[in-house]
Amino acid sequence: MLGRLRGPVARLVLCPARAAGNKAKGARDVALQTANPGYKAFKNDRSPTNFDKKVLVWAGRFKKEEDIPKHISSEVLDAARSSVRIKVCYIMIALTLLGCLAMVITGKEAAKRDHTLLRMNIEKKAKWKGEVEKDQEAALGKSQ
Repeated sequence: MLGRLRGPVARLVLCPARAAGNKAKGARDVALQTANPGYKAFKNDRSPTNFDKKVLVWAGRFKKEEDIPKHISSEVLDAARSSVRIKVCYIMIALTLLGCLAMVITGKEAAKRDHTLLRMNIEKKAKWKGEVEKDQEAALGKSQ
C-alpha cells in the first residue's frame, strides 16, 4: 500500500506548483465548458489571433475568417504555419531566380553598349582629374 502511494505523494510534495497548475487548468476547462456548453476543452486548444486567422485562410484550412471557430488546436495552427512558410519560401525562390535572370539580361545588354564598370570608372577618374586641374589653375590665377 505504501509503495503505491509513494509516487503521487512524492510528486505533490516535491512539485506543489504542478499540483496547483493542474487544479487551475481544470478550473479553466470547467469555466470554458460552462461559457460554451458544446465546447470540449482540449489540452492544446487556443483562440487564434487576427494574424493566425489570416494564416489559416491563406493556408487553405478555412474559406473565410468568419468560418474559423473560437478555439482551434495547436496542431492545426502549426500545420497551417508550416504550409504558409513553405509557400513563402517558394515565392522567395521564384523572386530570386527572376532577379538573377534580370541581372544577367541587363548585364549582357550593358556589355553590348560597352557600358561596363571599368569604362565608367575610367570616365569618372578622368572627370575628377579635370576638376582638380581646373581648381589648381584657378588657385594659380588668384595668387598672381
